[in-house]
Amino acid sequence: MIIDNYDGFVFDLDGTVYRGEHIIPNANTTVNKVKELKKKIIFVSNKTTDSKESYFNFLKKHDFNIEKGEILTALEIAKDYLRKNFLHKKFFAIGEQHFIDEISASNLIYSEDPNEIEIVLITLDRTFNYNKLEIAAKSIEQGAKFFAANIDNTCPVDDGEIWDAGSTISALEKRTRRKLELNFGKPSSLMINTVLKKLLLEREKILIVGDRLETDIKMGNDFGIDSALVLTGVNNFSDNGNSIKPKYTIDSVYDLIK
Repeated sequence: MIIDNYDGFVFDLDGTVYRGEHIIPNANTTVNKVKELKKKIIFVSNKTTDSKESYFNFLKKHDFNIEKGEILTALEIAKDYLRKNFLHKKFFAIGEQHFIDEISASNLIYSEDPNEIEIVLITLDRTFNYNKLEIAAKSIEQGAKFFAANIDNTCPVDDGEIWDAGSTISALEKRTRRKLELNFGKPSSLMINTVLKKLLLEREKILIVGDRLETDIKMGNDFGIDSALVLTGVNNFSDNGNSIKPKYTIDSVYDLIK
């Protein structure tokens, strides 16, 4: 079994452990087997629309034997970095209210005035509109920092995929002729360094399991960690697949213990 080759597992959430409101079949059996064998585990999500507590409660409700400290989100990474480096700075976010509230709670100041915005943050926003895009673009054109909590082009849901931060970033890069400066989520060094500190394992003893080539699998490739691509989440198109390849390609997380 693949599980026998590793002592630590980094599981993506959306598209890997669940999709929309439904658990991937036998994902809880797989995770509980990992825990039963006393192996280390961490769930890592680029999604910023809910709190760590929400993810924890959702998984516990579906019989996952986990602890809250085993969940890490891009929002946590963003909050920690911004608190340390941009305290009391004014920001604008293309993101949902939960994300804005959490960044504001880190002692940054929310603004919609491009003349005073110092940081633009991009993440998943199901309330996205043209006005938000214009505020972000004008702020970036006037020199605001251009950061993102994640770079996923789409987010998997029950009936397909929806627009995510990567698509917004592409639009802003074309509009402003400026490139994204910093990503807090997968596959960034900020994210993987936090993961490694939590697991305290050598990289060759860790397996990253996810559904997305350009984030989950790329993070493994960039930092010398094996990865397994599951086919339960987003569509990974062939032009990405040519250069980003996992060690394993499996139908679902359940194949780890088969």
